[in-house]
Amino acid sequence: MSESTTDGSPARQDPPSPRERRRWRGYLADERAEAAVYRDLASRRSGEERDILLALADAEKRHESHWIALLGDDVGKPQRGDLRTRTLGWLARRFGSVFVLALVQRAESRSPYATERAATERMAADEQIHEEVVRGLAARGRNRLSGTFRAAVFGANDGLVSNLALVIGMSATGVGNGVVLAAGLAGLLAGALSMGAGEYVSVRSQRELLEASSPNPAADDALPHLDVDANELALVYRARGMEVREAEAHAADVLSRVGAGTYQREAQTVLDHEAIGTGLGAALSSFCFFASGAVIPVLPYLFGLQGFAALLVAAVLVGVALLGTGAVVGLLSGGPPLRRALRQLAIGYGAAAATYLLGLLFGANVS
Repeated sequence: MSESTTDGSPARQDPPSPRERRRWRGYLADERAEAAVYRDLASRRSGEERDILLALADAEKRHESHWIALLGDDVGKPQRGDLRTRTLGWLARRFGSVFVLALVQRAESRSPYATERAATERMAADEQIHEEVVRGLAARGRNRLSGTFRAAVFGANDGLVSNLALVIGMSATGVGNGVVLAAGLAGLLAGALSMGAGEYVSVRSQRELLEASSPNPAADDALPHLDVDANELALVYRARGMEVREAEAHAADVLSRVGAGTYQREAQTVLDHEAIGTGLGAALSSFCFFASGAVIPVLPYLFGLQGFAALLVAAVLVGVALLGTGAVVGLLSGGPPLRRALRQLAIGYGAAAATYLLGLLFGANVS
């Protein structure tokens, strides 16, 4: 068995067993594959994010050297990393998006080095820190996602669940296929219009609130005429959250530069309105994606299926779509995609089952 020295380097004691050598070769292959993932991601980035990803690739290279030193002459031919890491590499080369970073974040959280005696404490600590670094990069990507994308994901999910519930509930009452189809199409249009209008009002209202909180650039024009002794400018900075001394010092600096004629307009602290998207863009996206989700339960009836067969096909199609939207939400939130997908499926089917039972009850009472 191998232990590490005080500086973290490997110190060979007993010859490794064949099982240990196989495991170490697997670690070596994974480190090489992970370094390639970070390099591929870096190739699609620029500036600070690119430098961070390349630094992570260098760290994986150090881990690779550790396993090479332990294996010595037993390194053997280069092996392929595990399927998960190779999949991440494929995604990174083709997309390089926040979804890949979210998957990499989860991969780093599952590092085996904490319980691997042949790995150094430094390596285990590296992997923990790598998870936090990737979490930060993924958070940047999530913050850049606009309200339009958010409206798209949740609009599609709402369309799937609400129209499946409507179609199944109407079917359970025993009405004809034509009535079910008409109800489904009416639900599609009504829901899509409602979602679009609601999203527009919501985003516009949020943007207007943010704009009302942003500093007025015209206030800078008053600076040359302020009473230096009264220093009311400090009140502005205190209102923005500065402590008294900090506000007074900053105000004095600004006023001194105004008096010297070297003052330039301060960069306005404007909240990033694009983080929530535009009202029209969010409304159109919400309308289209609600409609795209709501049309799925109607498809079997459009193609002439009837009765239980139509219900079954509609439920299966919606179930697949719910798994997809749930996985997307899981990736964006950094959680387990499969668990989120199954949760989304359970919620959707639960709503549909409730309306089906209500439809049966209503149909029995009417008859």
